[in-house]
Amino acid sequence: MKFASLAIHGDGKTAEHSGDVVPAIHLATTYRQPGVGEFQEYVYTRGSNPTRLALEKRLALLEDARYAFAFSSGMAATDTAFHLFKVGDRILLNDNVYGGTFRYASKVFGSLGLSYDLVEDFNTLDFDRLPGGVRGIFLESPSNPLLRVTDIRRLAEKAHERDIILIVDNTFMSAYLQKPLDLGADIVVYSATKYYSGHSDILAGVLALNDGEKAGRVKILQNTLGNPLNPADSYRLERSIKTLALRMDRQCANAAAVVELLRTHPKVKRVFYPSVGGENRRIQESQSRGFGAVLSFILRDDCDPARFVGALSLFDFAVSLGSVESLVCHPASQTHETFPPELRKKAGIEDGLLRLSIGIEDIEDLLLDLERALEAA
Repeated sequence: MKFASLAIHGDGKTAEHSGDVVPAIHLATTYRQPGVGEFQEYVYTRGSNPTRLALEKRLALLEDARYAFAFSSGMAATDTAFHLFKVGDRILLNDNVYGGTFRYASKVFGSLGLSYDLVEDFNTLDFDRLPGGVRGIFLESPSNPLLRVTDIRRLAEKAHERDIILIVDNTFMSAYLQKPLDLGADIVVYSATKYYSGHSDILAGVLALNDGEKAGRVKILQNTLGNPLNPADSYRLERSIKTLALRMDRQCANAAAVVELLRTHPKVKRVFYPSVGGENRRIQESQSRGFGAVLSFILRDDCDPARFVGALSLFDFAVSLGSVESLVCHPASQTHETFPPELRKKAGIEDGLLRLSIGIEDIEDLLLDLERALEAA
């Protein structure tokens, strides 16, 4: 089956005993066992839960993965992935990685005995000159918020030659547009709060992989760290996934029209989007089936970003992305405020940079809203 059919039907076995066309919500925290020394599949819901398991099975199908795990947030999934490393390991990250991931690396890595380096462009990384102890790469492609694209296949090949684990945060794309595991990545991580949920009402994370040994460790970590997704949100997330393909098709089409408006508008200095730029576009087209629905741009120097934001009516000024409503945010003060000013400047996250997450509204209304705000800026 293709993606949209899998998203709706899964493997068809989630409710094979009851005949329900949707999985039930199992709210029990504990389960009756047959007797002393005898255990059934479910013991305590932190370890396993029927509703969460149904979601995880469907996620694994969509990701072309053997294993998938649902977490209480995207950062909970990221935290679990980083716990797979050991004291002394060094991790490489995009220099414009999501601010929450940078905060984790800069504030938590030390207590775990890990270290990190920021990489400007993984496409030109010289693996023969890596610092000692590099055991992992944590990659966003496209990156947040500058939408830089990395050749995941090439990076995976180079990393595996040196026994380096490649983790890809695929939040901007979802498995509908891009499947990092098929491209050679070892682990894929999501903030499922974004496109998988798609309605700004579920906080969730996902981690998917094919390696059985690592999956066993993730299962232990999920239980031990106590960060799995609760049953009610597992049910709601699985329901949301059924419309992912429809939503993303509309969002991508709307985003393409917005990019065209901004690229040709006299008050816009620069647009960041995977289809903009020859090499960016070439790589994106080679590994993804679309360009996504997130873009960033910088206004002309004599325009005021605050006035632009204040003049918008359909775009809510808020963090997050991937939902049915369109959002605008100011990365320097909202999503990447944990970056020191000099690091933001070096990474290209200017104070005038604005990020748009395009929703499913009528495109004519979105374009009119943007045009009015650009005139007001």
